Amino acid sequence: MKRSLQLVLIAAVAGAAGVAGYLASGDRRSAPPPAMESVSAAAVDRLLNLRLPDESGVEQAVAQWRGKVIVANFWATWCPPCRKEIPDFAAVSQALAEHPVQFVGISVDTAAKVRAFDEEFQVPYPLLIAGPELLELAAGLGNSARALPFTVIIDREGKVRHTKLGTLHRDELERKIRALLPS
Repeated sequence: MKRSLQLVLIAAVAGAAGVAGYLASGDRRSAPPPAMESVSAAAVDRLLNLRLPDESGVEQAVAQWRGKVIVANFWATWCPPCRKEIPDFAAVSQALAEHPVQFVGISVDTAAKVRAFDEEFQVPYPLLIAGPELLELAAGLGNSARALPFTVIIDREGKVRHTKLGTLHRDELERKIRALLPS
């Protein structure tokens, strides 16, 4: 695909996802989260079998974190609600560093932009780079709006326990994860 067409597609997806993410970040009490039963094992397998480059270009397999609670956050540097929630994700990942929990940020962005973001925010967990096709995977995990931010929390047995479209705040995030950890 030509570089100019790629940039146009990325800009279109970015604009749509940014608007949808912004709208999703508000109080959505009337819109229940997707039922966990509706997330197919095949969609979870696709997520766990992802192999994506990190911000340095080194390919990382999400499967390397099987057996831990995995917090997969779909985000982008150009997404205001994403930028708002990542400091909370960083704080919770550090607070739970001694537990079997792995955060991973999966960005619909370029490696250069993710590197610059990481330099600014010092994100303490892996940041992987994907293209707009990532939003199809997110749809299979319950994000039918294909919007950002979107977070999936998978338990140590590989089952989706929580999904959230929109901003996930520190107290809610930490509470959901701690409920999946051994006492």
